[in-house]
Amino acid sequence: MSQTHNPDQALGFETLAIHAGQPADPATGAVMTPIYATTTYKQDGVGGLRGGYEYSRTANPTRRALEDCLAALELGERGIAFASGMAAEDALVRVTCQPGDHVVIPNDAYGGTYRLFNTVFAPWGLDFTPASEHHTAAFAAAVQPGRTKLVWIETPSNPLLGVADIEAIAAIAHEAGALLVVDNTFATPYLQQPIALGADVVVHSTTKYAGGHSDVVGGALVTADADLGQRVAVFQNSTGAIAGPFDAYLVLRGLKTLAVRMDRHCDNAERIVDFLVDHEAVGQVFYPGLANHPGREVADKQMRRYGGMLSFRTRAGHQAALDVCNRTRLFTLAESLGGVESLIELPATMTHASVAESPLAVPNDLVRVSVGIESVDDLIADLAQALPLPPSR
Repeated sequence: MSQTHNPDQALGFETLAIHAGQPADPATGAVMTPIYATTTYKQDGVGGLRGGYEYSRTANPTRRALEDCLAALELGERGIAFASGMAAEDALVRVTCQPGDHVVIPNDAYGGTYRLFNTVFAPWGLDFTPASEHHTAAFAAAVQPGRTKLVWIETPSNPLLGVADIEAIAAIAHEAGALLVVDNTFATPYLQQPIALGADVVVHSTTKYAGGHSDVVGGALVTADADLGQRVAVFQNSTGAIAGPFDAYLVLRGLKTLAVRMDRHCDNAERIVDFLVDHEAVGQVFYPGLANHPGREVADKQMRRYGGMLSFRTRAGHQAALDVCNRTRLFTLAESLGGVESLIELPATMTHASVAESPLAVPNDLVRVSVGIESVDDLIADLAQALPLPPSR
């Protein structure tokens, strides 16, 4: 079923987040998009579909509203909502690649993305090469013209907050005949719109900031090209990794407050970064907004603000980092990110355990923080009591 979206550039982001793809229900006038908990739809005669709906694996009105909203926010032509971010990634690779093809991925990729390429696609016959997101030249060197089908970046990256130059890497990918894929989960379309910078596909774990409340698992792709979006939709219908109507509703509800939540996430993160930079127990802080961050200039060019994610290393090593994670009281020790509550974790043994002993391994003294929207003074006080006291005390 063909579906395209031409976003109205006259409307602001906040307006689109609340209204795009979400007109009042024509049957009842309901302001909020209903949860269409139905598997099938009455046809007006054989083949006479109402609104194009026949079976909810193929299309569902609640899911369609989410897909249209995501497409509008990302300035894309087609949105496709999946059961998880990993399902979205899997579908994209299978639609665009064949055994024997090659993909470039970041050397600071999410552990689940690396696991997908290493344990699923490599045995399938797909080659991949990690490249440094801090260095655009590394992507140019890693691309194999005629063989590379996807250039894949996360920016900011997970968990070291690397920043990739979307516009520059898009040019490299397109010159080689490849598509540029941008995982925009950390930034969200409120802070960064990769398609406007030349990306062909945007990937989201909608579990994170899009949903925003740690109560739904989902994923999405937004394509710049309607034909590619249709190919992905056909694949999804054939394999079935769809977002259910309840999950789609929760993500759609989360998107309505994305802008105001992201502003608060950013406000809090900036204050916490200032605190950590000056703390004697902290050896290094990773945050795109820092003046000494290698990607700061690029972040200023392509991002509205620097986001709610940060990482830091402790001076005293692995045990100190472990202790910090175990001592916090407001920061919950848990995987995932992007919810209204603050989370803390040790990536080397949690979210990124799958990259241990690989080229993507992360330091074992690295602490990753998803900054929530609580009172920032309370969050700083919590980190202050959790960090080890300097030896002089």
